[in-house]
Amino acid sequence: MVESVVADGTAEGSQIPITVEFTGGLEMLFSDQRKHQISVSPRDENGNAANVAFLIRYLCEEVMKDQRKDLFVLEETVRPGILVLINDADWELEGEETYELKKGDNILFVSTLHGG
Repeated sequence: MVESVVADGTAEGSQIPITVEFTGGLEMLFSDQRKHQISVSPRDENGNAANVAFLIRYLCEEVMKDQRKDLFVLEETVRPGILVLINDADWELEGEETYELKKGDNILFVSTLHGG
């Protein structure tokens, strides 16, 4: 099942539609759903272009229903041990949190941490 969410603030036509996926156990924080089709505002709360940092805040505030946000973020960014891929490329190659979201982007969050 894929969840569709539209962020508030602008007309639907000016939203940026993206796909966000969670694996490696992170999906449990997001209603046990691996794939989410969401649309976000092209601008963040300060009027800057929407980027991955904005997306992370949006996911925590609007999409995550679990109260254990600390399993996903630490000091306003993804926790160490969570791999982020932007369109199948490591986010470090794309500018990490400063990468500006584009229509059709696929953002994948993978937890590499597990018990053993």
